[in-house]
Amino acid sequence: DVLQDDLDLLLDSPSSLTLTSNTRGTVKEKAGFKVEEDVAALRKAIEGIGTTEKTLIGVLTQRSDAQRQLISRAYEKATGRKLVADLEGDTHGDFEDLLVALATPLSVFDCHEVMKAMKGAGTTESTLTEIFASRSNKQIKGLSDVYLKETGRELIHDLKSEVSGDYGEALLILAEVPYGKIKPRCDAALYEAGEKKWGTDEKKFIDILCHRSVPQLRQTLVEYKNVSKKTLQESIESEMSGDLEKLLVAVVKCVKNTPAFLAELLFKSMKGAGTTESVLTRILVSRSEIDLLDIRAEYKKLFGRSLYSELESEVSGNYGEALKMLCGQDD
Repeated sequence: DVLQDDLDLLLDSPSSLTLTSNTRGTVKEKAGFKVEEDVAALRKAIEGIGTTEKTLIGVLTQRSDAQRQLISRAYEKATGRKLVADLEGDTHGDFEDLLVALATPLSVFDCHEVMKAMKGAGTTESTLTEIFASRSNKQIKGLSDVYLKETGRELIHDLKSEVSGDYGEALLILAEVPYGKIKPRCDAALYEAGEKKWGTDEKKFIDILCHRSVPQLRQTLVEYKNVSKKTLQESIESEMSGDLEKLLVAVVKCVKNTPAFLAELLFKSMKGAGTTESVLTRILVSRSEIDLLDIRAEYKKLFGRSLYSELESEVSGNYGEALKMLCGQDD
């Protein structure tokens, strides 16, 4: 297992979960940014005869989140209409979802994705797992603040009625104190809780995996392998099942290497039967200013071809063009 050889290097490698500066994104602040020019271009594209999709893609995929928010506010001031509403009225399908995501502040977009996952018949656990395992403390706080502002309720409170069992318990800890700062305890406890005895003590796994800071958890991964001769991920996979297994494996993968975890999700979203566009949109938009360069590098390492060329062959039309712009050219 290649990943295992990397465990020794793990303790010193940077983590997307604790990044303070976002230098590993593909989308940067546009130099010489003039908000009036962008608003004029968008208006022309939207109000003219036939929407000029190229302009919409050019502006919205090549400005930073902060710049897009300035554009949204100026657009509304100039037209009396919300940019998001005009995009919804003028485009459709996956392309519309992508542009709306770009015109939405990132914390609001994350929050809306969580709301969508909670709504409707049955909760979409895979979305909740992806978001709560891969987001930093600051991001989870950001989306929770938006949730409170938009609904008047605490996210934790509403999540409680949507998720249950061991999975629910683990998810709620992540949603409340994601990768919190709790003093480390001897991690042989995990081995005692798992491999060593019949029956697995899920509660112990949840307690340790969901309450630690990233450096502590990385230490845990290394120590666990030393004590048990198996990686923690292998133990979880052999002893647990269902949504809990998926969540704890996601936490372990994100602690090791969030970009690799997300690269794998991108691969699966394109390689299954049909493409899961919502996952492509969510990852490319939400990581475009954080670690998309690293996701691209991991993608190539794991799957032997570039993310850009994969998008080129799997996704078409304006939606595909916009995704490729966010992804940025091949290395």
